[in-house]
Amino acid sequence: MSRTASVPSGTTPANPRSRVILASLVGTTIEFYDFYVYATAAVLVFPRLFFPAADETTSLLASFATFGAAMIARPVGAVVFGHYGDKFGRKATLVASLLTMGIATFLIGVLPTYENIGWFAALLLLVLRLAQGFALGGEWSGAALVATENAPKGKRAWYGTFPQLGAPLGFIIANGIFLTINAVLPNADAPGTPSQAFDDWGWRIPFLFSAVMVIIGLWVRLRLVESTTFQKTVDRGAVRKLPLGTVLKSNWRELILGTFIMLATYVLFYLMTNFTLTYGTKASDVDAATANAQAAAEAAGNPFNEEAFRAAFYPGLGYTYTDFVLMLIFGVVFFGIFTLVSGPLADRFGRRKTLIVVTVLIIVFGFLFVPMLGGGTPAVILFLVLGFALMGSTFGPMGALLPELFPTNVRYTGSAISYNVSSILGAALAPIVALWLWSSADGSPFWVGVYLSAMGVLTLVALILSKETKDIDIDR
Repeated sequence: MSRTASVPSGTTPANPRSRVILASLVGTTIEFYDFYVYATAAVLVFPRLFFPAADETTSLLASFATFGAAMIARPVGAVVFGHYGDKFGRKATLVASLLTMGIATFLIGVLPTYENIGWFAALLLLVLRLAQGFALGGEWSGAALVATENAPKGKRAWYGTFPQLGAPLGFIIANGIFLTINAVLPNADAPGTPSQAFDDWGWRIPFLFSAVMVIIGLWVRLRLVESTTFQKTVDRGAVRKLPLGTVLKSNWRELILGTFIMLATYVLFYLMTNFTLTYGTKASDVDAATANAQAAAEAAGNPFNEEAFRAAFYPGLGYTYTDFVLMLIFGVVFFGIFTLVSGPLADRFGRRKTLIVVTVLIIVFGFLFVPMLGGGTPAVILFLVLGFALMGSTFGPMGALLPELFPTNVRYTGSAISYNVSSILGAALAPIVALWLWSSADGSPFWVGVYLSAMGVLTLVALILSKETKDIDIDR
């Protein structure tokens, strides 16, 4: 790659508003689609197909551990893609991250299962999951920089919400495809649960479909031209040989603050999407759950220990997969709406003030888990709407805030590291911690809510210690 950006010095970049919005939106939609497809499969089929164990909890924990392992790879991807993005420009790194994610997701769709090759199947799944995490480590920051560095004055937070909008759109597309497949391949013996055909081959379709979406994303991103913001950095000779070293030496405070500013967002994000799906579809009655588990074991020709199953059982809400995913999709619509609404608010009132208010509301929300999740279907739906509305309100401004913390020559690296290190502290641990707290409380989500509130307090402290970035010079 050439060190010189694609735009001749002193010219206006050929990136019209529609191209900037589409390029920043389509890539993150695909990336989050791929991630959600895995997250859904991690709850729905992977515990049985890749991590069979003596009890359901062990299988689910193993599946969640692989899900969380991708978060460990994300900071590595942030450093690698950030290095090239800060030295050679944003465009090539965005194309590379999208290709890496797409290939890894497609290959998951053709993996043999435990039944075919034993635990080697789980190892291959882990490798591809790490590749997904590595790719996502470079995707978000590049998309956020494309949006904010090409934004008109006073509209950076608004433009920054478009890559963020990829999260709810990816969720809706991924789960919509799973619902469609589940409807086409129904389980006549246990309606609302995956059928044998779904387990055999139906779950592979969403992973294979990602190839189509990647082709569309590549076509959009290859038409991008580098921003004048990056070109100015090249022209004044400010490109750093080792951006990582520079950001660690000169911007370590911003790295720490950015990491903790994102923390509550990540925890809320994965509790609302991953934990709620598990909790919502887990059986609420031990007798019915035991009967279903015994029938499944007998059908598969496996031994069944009723006493051990009952001892390890803890209840959920007992919804069918189809019913609860429809409720989730309804909630995610509010995720998208409030993501877009948060941008203009952050442009008007400032990123810091907006996020302080939202974070306080997240802390309060954590104490509503028990009364709302235990209040019947209307209360559960309201819980999902409130949680996803808060998710959009906190996630939207991050598209501008994290890039604004850093100067142009280390902006890709700095924002990517903060965003993705926070994924380890928040997203990688959240599903496992939540599952442990839930099982330890014999099925009560009380401590899961307290966990969210505690992470919200850490984010609130980081926001109080930070400075407003609304009026900084993006070309600095």
